[in-house]
Amino acid sequence: MNEKPRILKRLLPATVLLIAAGAAWAMIELRPSRLAPAQAPTAPTVDVIRVEPHTLKLNVMSQGVVTPREQIDLIAEVAGKVVQMHPALASGGYFEAGDLLLTIDPRDYDFAIVAAQAKIAEAERVLISERAQVEQAKSEWQALGQGDASDLALRKPQLAEAEAKLQASKADLAKAKLNRSRCEIRAPFSGRVLNKQVGRGQFLAGGAVIARIFANDVAEIRLPVGVDQLAYLDLPHGNRAGRLWPAVTLRAEIGGRLQQWQGRIVRSEAALDSGSGQLFLVAQVERPDFAAADNAPLLSGLFVQAEIEGIAREKLFALPRTALNSLQQVKVVNDEQRLELRRVAVLRTEADRVIIASGLTAGERVVISEMPMPVSGMQVVVSNPQAVATP
Repeated sequence: MNEKPRILKRLLPATVLLIAAGAAWAMIELRPSRLAPAQAPTAPTVDVIRVEPHTLKLNVMSQGVVTPREQIDLIAEVAGKVVQMHPALASGGYFEAGDLLLTIDPRDYDFAIVAAQAKIAEAERVLISERAQVEQAKSEWQALGQGDASDLALRKPQLAEAEAKLQASKADLAKAKLNRSRCEIRAPFSGRVLNKQVGRGQFLAGGAVIARIFANDVAEIRLPVGVDQLAYLDLPHGNRAGRLWPAVTLRAEIGGRLQQWQGRIVRSEAALDSGSGQLFLVAQVERPDFAAADNAPLLSGLFVQAEIEGIAREKLFALPRTALNSLQQVKVVNDEQRLELRRVAVLRTEADRVIIASGLTAGERVVISEMPMPVSGMQVVVSNPQAVATP
């Protein structure tokens, strides 16, 4: 009865060893004869452009606010009650040069003219009388006097006084007529009314502001330009007659539509701005209120973007901004389809492109697509080998 358990205890270790040896033999015999080869890394696909040098105009961007060429306060030069006003003398009203905008009650000034004329008549009478007395004094001296007569004896001072009083009376008449003419306030130029400050029947003191008006024949825009950008503009130096200043294109969005106006730089200010260190150029646009049928008028106070016509330079390369990294490098694909990181000389950076002055050769392929980790010498696949850069 006890013999059977003892036999099992002796056979169990041997059985376990045999099973382990068989498993080890199976693993050795059934292993693959060789490992599968590692998969080669895939070359990234890139977009390129084939660069060519071009002659480019280096326009300069700026911005400013539209202002009238002239803007003044219309002032009453004489006192009186307003008796008449032009219908256009209201905010936004249009008027032409010479239009009668406002009339002040002229009756007091008409009376002053009559009074001045009376004084002239009196002064003329006195002068005629004095001249007669001068002639009488000369005759009496010649008949009764001895030696040379004094000026007082010949009434020369009295004659001079009478002549001076006549001239003063004439001056008073001229002043009265001038004041009378100032009762009619006329427009000094064609333009519009910004605002008015008087009404019909109101009494105005001399020097009172009637309205603020501005000329609408020409609009002006002050455009700040950095000193480094002046090298790209052909500006006349000194007082050179006949030289054209650069053209300028103004743009603004009005009612969801991009509007555009053409103008020209007409002058530069005399000194750099003390706050910003920039030079202000002044552009003018003629007849800003009279726009084409498909364009809006150029309103005073409108903020506009300006593109000033620049000089043309040869042998420049224009690339998308994505082609340049922060180290001023571009990625060039060589004939072996390998990447080369090359530093270039950037002339300037614009809103949608960079201008390269040197560092590239005509016909080279430059990568314009994003690459996460570009490495010099890495293999790439070009998706558009025939692409050509546009200026």
